[in-house]
Amino acid sequence: MDLGLRSKAAIVAASSRGLGKAVATALAAEGASVLVFSRSANAMAAAQEIRQLTGAAAVGVQADVTRPSDLEHVVSEALSHFGRLDILVNNAGGPPPGTFEQLSDERWQEAVELTLMSAIRLTRLCIPHLRASGRGRIINLTSAATREPIPNLILSNAIRAAVVGWSETLASELAKDAILVNCVAPGRIDTERVRELDEANAMRQGVTYQQARAQQESAIPLGRYGSPDEFGAVVAFLASERASYVTGTTVYVDGGRLASVV
Repeated sequence: MDLGLRSKAAIVAASSRGLGKAVATALAAEGASVLVFSRSANAMAAAQEIRQLTGAAAVGVQADVTRPSDLEHVVSEALSHFGRLDILVNNAGGPPPGTFEQLSDERWQEAVELTLMSAIRLTRLCIPHLRASGRGRIINLTSAATREPIPNLILSNAIRAAVVGWSETLASELAKDAILVNCVAPGRIDTERVRELDEANAMRQGVTYQQARAQQESAIPLGRYGSPDEFGAVVAFLASERASYVTGTTVYVDGGRLASVV
């Protein structure tokens, strides 16, 4: 199936590794030009790898999602290299684990800046260009925690839910401009971040990493963690012409882990 992404241009935040890199690779594999950025210099290496793998245009920029001036630079670079912008994928590294009583006001503010305000600021910068494209897409990467809170991740549970509320409101506001806004929520996808969480769970429970992971897998109907490529494919579909009547929703990529009728 041709997803209609050739000649389209995308910005993918926090994309030097993990889910962000998988999304950027999936978009490039469909022919989209992608700007990859992260706060580490690994963004340039990731862009080179994507170019070699897909043959698509890919540009790497070192930028921090929590710095407004960096975000302005990202948008400027995308327009300079591609001349247009059709797709924005908001993403950021997850806030640190912890319980309510372990986390200070400073930790909460840092998490808001990282997870919520970064997406708000970058989206504000991109909307005029997405509007000009006539088929803009905004896709926010959240978490299955927006439906079922995850123990010891109170920052992520609270603030990613705010991202969903903002996204659904924005979808209504931008529909008149043919800009579609959706969230994609990963469950247990086999990334470095999830492995770190499993290691923390193992230490807290006094079990091995393998036991902690097996416990998580036993709760997933498909019986395994998802791959980053599987996650990236879902985002690419939502960014495509084939998803032209999907907006204001959250798609859960979790192997059936969440059982709910709402």
